[in-house]
Amino acid sequence: MDASAPAAPRCHCGQALHRCSGCAAWRCEHCEPYQSDDCGTSVPAKAYPSSSASPLGPGGATFVVIGATSLARRVCAGLGRHRTRHLPEPDDHELAQATADGPPGVAVLVHDDVSALRYALAVRHVHPDVPLVVCVFDRTIAEQLRTLLHRCTVLSPAELLAPTLAGLCADPATLALLRTDRRTTTAVRRQHATVVRTPWRDSSAARRQALVGRLSGQLRPHDTDARLLLGGLAGIATVLGLDWAWSTIAFHEPAAYALAAAARVIAGVGPAPDHRGHTAYQMVSTAMMLTTVGLTALLTAGLVNRMSGSRHVGILGPRAVPRSGHVLVVGLGQVGIRLCHTLLQLGIPVVGIERNPTAANLRLARSLGIPVVLAHAEDRSVLQRLGLRRARALAAMGSDERDNVAVAVAAHGAAPGIRVVLRAGENEAIAETRSLLPLGHTRDITRASAVFVISHLTGEQPRLVVSDTDCDYLDLPGQGLVARPLAGRLHCGHPPEPMPTSPPGEHR
Repeated sequence: MDASAPAAPRCHCGQALHRCSGCAAWRCEHCEPYQSDDCGTSVPAKAYPSSSASPLGPGGATFVVIGATSLARRVCAGLGRHRTRHLPEPDDHELAQATADGPPGVAVLVHDDVSALRYALAVRHVHPDVPLVVCVFDRTIAEQLRTLLHRCTVLSPAELLAPTLAGLCADPATLALLRTDRRTTTAVRRQHATVVRTPWRDSSAARRQALVGRLSGQLRPHDTDARLLLGGLAGIATVLGLDWAWSTIAFHEPAAYALAAAARVIAGVGPAPDHRGHTAYQMVSTAMMLTTVGLTALLTAGLVNRMSGSRHVGILGPRAVPRSGHVLVVGLGQVGIRLCHTLLQLGIPVVGIERNPTAANLRLARSLGIPVVLAHAEDRSVLQRLGLRRARALAAMGSDERDNVAVAVAAHGAAPGIRVVLRAGENEAIAETRSLLPLGHTRDITRASAVFVISHLTGEQPRLVVSDTDCDYLDLPGQGLVARPLAGRLHCGHPPEPMPTSPPGEHR
């Protein structure tokens, strides 16, 4: 069991934090050179801007932060009294000039993985030993960076926060669920004024509900193609069974002969048995043969569409849509797909909802066995059709927080008691407003990632981060989980993040 709860939380600069009397956010008098405009409470402006001399910096050296993202701006501002140089989109000359003096650390925090790889290789070419922290989403590129570059820490905000988000979906009293191996899962929980680690196992009632939900979802098609396929197949099987039963019971035909005769009639490859004098059978047989023509068309149409389509949802097997005890994950970007994978590893069934039919992660979701429904989650009828009332939780993981809020509102309208987990962090106004609390459990992914990056840059070597509502906990070697609040609303004064170039509906 591991516990840690410092009595007086401290900022990365070493100074004690205090709570703002207006918004209850943690603030540092030294690292926050502005007056709070989100609650109207003045913050003492004894600040050291990010470009000022640092009494804590090693030999007056300057950290380098590369990127115009929200994460880069938070890291730049969060370094506080350290000397920091922020390069939103540097070219080769600017990068070489910024790293000429041998910075104590370089953070590459851009959205594009290829650009992150290029910047990391360029920095390593100039300085072979400078510590690097690189934000990369793709696992293949991340593995290559770890292999090629020494003293390089590769992080993915999606992978970093997946245990926290999965913990909220599984149990509202849990801060995170950490898998130590295939059979062991550890829960991080609050216990009075401390944070502790305890073994975790899902309740028997939840496991039973999930099993029933999986079984009840088998052979219950969700999309039109599957309905046509199963409807035509079930109709033909019914006609075949009725004809066979009539022949064996009423006419005392051998079972094998009666089955072959019924199959010939349905397939249209042979004459029907001659049962003269049995008017009822002849009338029913005629109706069944004509009905089979339509049923065959339905079966053929469903089969062709099924085989030629993308097949994001299965009819039978693990990719069938569960009916109860599941988690609905809205937005299958990097964060959503990692959350789905983590929940499946914990034994919790999931259903992904994606509005973009050309999203890049749809193929990955299929390979991971994640059922995906192409629909707009803001539509209450979609949520009701996916069994929201019987679901365990709903996680809104889109990159646009405004869409996540709309999904949360629709979810509460369709199922007032449902547990909702919201992703925040890209939109600063939405990430910090306290009005989101009634909508669900909100976690600031950008803030937690910034805390993790800053800790690595300053040499603390954290193993993981656990995010809470207004504080993050770093797992530090020899110290366990250490509270590390990041002071309120941070602005580094550099240009804001440019508009994303990903197609509409894409999520990161």
